[in-house]
Amino acid sequence: MFTHVSRFILKHRTFLIVILSLLTIFMGYKGQNVALSYENNSMLPEKDSTRMEYQKFKNLFGEDGNVIVIGTINPDLFLLEQFNAWTDLGSDLRKIDGVQEVLNISRAIDLVKNEETHQFNIVTVVNQKPTTQAEVDSLKNKILGLKFYEGVLYNPKTKATLMTITLDKKKLNDKIRITLINSIVKSVEAYRSKNNVEIHYSGMPYIRTITMQKIKHELFLFVIISIAVATFIMFLFFRSIRVILSSLLIVGISIIWVMGTMVLFGYKITILTGVIPSLIVIIVIENCIYILNKYHWEYRSHGNKMRALSQVIHRIGFASLMTNAATALGFAAFIMVPNQMLREFGVITSINIMVLYVLTITLLPIIFSLVDPPTKKHLKHLDNNFFGAVLDKVIYLISNRRNMIYGIAGGLVVVGFVGLSMMKTSGKVVDDFRSDDPTLIDLKFFEHNFGGVMPFEISVDTKKRNGILVYSNLQKINQLQNVINEHPEFSKPLSLIEVFKFARQSYFNGDSSKYSLPSSMEKNFIFGYIPQNVEGSGNSLLKSFVDSTKQITRISYQMADVGTNHMDSLMASILPQVDSIFDKEKFDVKVTGNSVVYAKGTNFLIRNLFESVIIAIILISILMAFLFSSFRMILVSMVPNIIPLLITAAIMGFAGIPIKPSTIIVFSIALGISVDNAIQYLSRYRHELKVNNGAIKLSALNALREAGFSMIYTSIVLVLGFSVFIVSEFGGTQALGILISTTLLIAMFFNVMVLPSLLLTLDKRLVSKSFTEPIIEIYEENEAEDKELAAEFPEEDNEEKPE
Repeated sequence: MFTHVSRFILKHRTFLIVILSLLTIFMGYKGQNVALSYENNSMLPEKDSTRMEYQKFKNLFGEDGNVIVIGTINPDLFLLEQFNAWTDLGSDLRKIDGVQEVLNISRAIDLVKNEETHQFNIVTVVNQKPTTQAEVDSLKNKILGLKFYEGVLYNPKTKATLMTITLDKKKLNDKIRITLINSIVKSVEAYRSKNNVEIHYSGMPYIRTITMQKIKHELFLFVIISIAVATFIMFLFFRSIRVILSSLLIVGISIIWVMGTMVLFGYKITILTGVIPSLIVIIVIENCIYILNKYHWEYRSHGNKMRALSQVIHRIGFASLMTNAATALGFAAFIMVPNQMLREFGVITSINIMVLYVLTITLLPIIFSLVDPPTKKHLKHLDNNFFGAVLDKVIYLISNRRNMIYGIAGGLVVVGFVGLSMMKTSGKVVDDFRSDDPTLIDLKFFEHNFGGVMPFEISVDTKKRNGILVYSNLQKINQLQNVINEHPEFSKPLSLIEVFKFARQSYFNGDSSKYSLPSSMEKNFIFGYIPQNVEGSGNSLLKSFVDSTKQITRISYQMADVGTNHMDSLMASILPQVDSIFDKEKFDVKVTGNSVVYAKGTNFLIRNLFESVIIAIILISILMAFLFSSFRMILVSMVPNIIPLLITAAIMGFAGIPIKPSTIIVFSIALGISVDNAIQYLSRYRHELKVNNGAIKLSALNALREAGFSMIYTSIVLVLGFSVFIVSEFGGTQALGILISTTLLIAMFFNVMVLPSLLLTLDKRLVSKSFTEPIIEIYEENEAEDKELAAEFPEEDNEEKPE
């Protein structure tokens, strides 16, 4: 089949260049509209009960993840100038388009008992800016005496204070959020520099925005670094400017196709799809090295450029197709995961791997058919003394020291199982931030001073209209709050109970010692002072915590970013106590919130990603079965590529790198890429068996001599290429680079040394008729077709054969 493909490519060069140029221009036109994703994509399926409960909660009480918090420890906060500056900052932020509300100690509300109306008047603590220090001192006493805000807006122990900024949700899922966040930061930074205080930022909108800004920055950074590394490697191997420029041309075209594909599918750039262009650079260069190495090898053997190019296409065209298909299958496994972000990553990457295969197998032969043939200088890499010496040493060890090779491999497997037992899972919202990242440092500030910023919500449905005002139910809710307050991971709650405690304190003229739930005797006359309207947009105290029927109420906590394991243990402790307090027949209590959904989503995703590794193994095994038609050969070819995954898992265990979404994807990706070397080698081995009349040792070593250079070259390219991710500001992306590079390096050892050793040790037990007579021959040999095509280009016939 590829004989006809090579003929078509080399005879219709102009036509193919025009078609590919037009398609690339179209993809470039589409790709200019690619956009960043600012949406908070759920990791849970739409029908998952936890996700449905969370959505129901948001429909009833509104979004719980649209608040930015700004915190500081300012010892001089209650000095006149500093207090007014903090007050002015709140007022300035409130004026920004997209900010719905700002709350700080200056904008806090107080309840004042009105003896005439027998209701509380809702007033702001600061009606107007103070003009004297005495006024500020009076306000300080007033604010610090309002227990409702203790642990919420200020921490009396650490002297920390915070400001909450509620944002318009409609502006958070669009690029306008960047402008909104930048406007907030600009105002706050002006305050910081003027007053010389340290400021901390956090909250889900802020964390997501910072994440996307880093992704945007790293998208370009990684592409540039990847191209620089690729240029260096190509020059190091081939010492040819034309090789570098032709390879970079295909790299550029491939990146354009990636961007265009994303727009055509309606996808946006996420933390995963943001690394695809860099991945594509690496895989394109791998393909280019494989093809160019074969071209130079063939050209040196007979000196005919067009014949060499024809041989490249029809001899390794199918093998290259299969290696790219194996890589694509490693990524395509993510399509099976019920998570939109991973599906998009799998779809775009797998499609574009096959696209870049078409581009390299088409454009490289066309480009080199139009330029001068390689000179002796360009062919020197085929006799590279260093790599030649390495291969000679490898062949010696395979021939004479196989027991040593098996011993090393066995030792690595034992170490692998030990390290595997030490692996731990994680699932923090800021898992992918480095330990010295300002975002993570700021988050720790809020966790230390205010319990955290991750929303944790409880809804209590009494199943009766006005049921939440029944005193026995209030006591149950208060009991539940006391249970949760025993856990240091949670902040002070905001709830109906806290409002009633606030009302009791206000009823007794602000006496802070009276901040507690009214007794059954106090209940009626104190509750009567609270405005009962929960509809409309007035200053209702109940509206944020109660539904319109007063049947359902919420208890809102902020909590630390504790990770999935800790969250699971917390839920295991809290849920039984919820059940012991509330009779399930009379109450419907749900524990939800962004933190709960994220933790369960992470567990769900990790579980499905483990399944994706198994799927990748199955899919690649099916591909190997199609290629080699022998179960024993499939087993032998897969073992050297699965063991490196085990060793990588061990490295994670020993190094304390946790299992999380950004690290578990390593295994499917690495398997899909590393198995390429096995396909190359075994395909060449089968071809050598035919040439050498079934001589197994000679065939195995000859195959290694020819395929070995490409296997080592491409492995080095891949290791160096993935190493660029180590400079990432995301810990997860760093781990991705380190782990995939390590896996591919180990896989090179197993494919170059262990796989040939197994072929020689198992000998004829592997060389079955189904293996030597496959459904499709990967390495096609057709000398007559080669010469016939070369004859069509007579200007090439007189080329001098290299010595």
